[in-house]
Amino acid sequence: AEVLELSSVKPAEATKIMENTFRDVNIAFVNEMAQSFDKAGIDILEVIKGASTKPFAFMPHYPGAGVGGHCISQDPYYMIEKGRQLGFNHEFLKLAREINNNMPHYTVELLENVLKKLKKTIKSAKVGVLGLAYKGNVDDIRESPAFEVINILKTKGADVFIFDPHVKAGSNVKDLDELLNKSDYIVLVTDHGEFKTMDLEKLKKNKILAIIDGRNCLDKEKIKSMGILYHGIGRS
Repeated sequence: AEVLELSSVKPAEATKIMENTFRDVNIAFVNEMAQSFDKAGIDILEVIKGASTKPFAFMPHYPGAGVGGHCISQDPYYMIEKGRQLGFNHEFLKLAREINNNMPHYTVELLENVLKKLKKTIKSAKVGVLGLAYKGNVDDIRESPAFEVINILKTKGADVFIFDPHVKAGSNVKDLDELLNKSDYIVLVTDHGEFKTMDLEKLKKNKILAIIDGRNCLDKEKIKSMGILYHGIGRS
């Protein structure tokens, strides 16, 4: 890309803040829409696909179990604090952060709702968590929502099994097969290629009862056709 020279370091730094805050705000928007559409029985991915046909203005962002990484989840706070120092209240940015920070809780709530359908409770439930990295196909765990999901599950009394092929040190099982064998329910938090392309027949073979797809990256219809309960973020 061409180098654009700005007048000073201030607008240059502000550009970085604005880019990441723009993404955070739009992710919060689509996360909120996903929760609303879920109650209305509307698939958020179908809506995004439809809206993306508009030739101007709309830019697709996608819902998920939480926002991680050192930029998008952090930069808005720099702007919020700087605004406070200058006597300005960034209400919009704070609300976006609140929505996105709540997504791990919402993800666990989806599991609890599924458990209610099965007449089960989360206490002592054997839950496999797929992924620790904040995004797919990397080993970066900074600000990853997976840790909040895991903490909430453990606080509620679940037995949690964790596997990330890129973060072996944080996994408490040796591989995906062991996780599936020990789990009754799955919560996918990171859309690693290894998870997106896994043999879904293994879910049935290991008698998995339900899947919460926190990245909307699995084959919903195939999973449901095997008699396994499926719920994504804004799609069921």
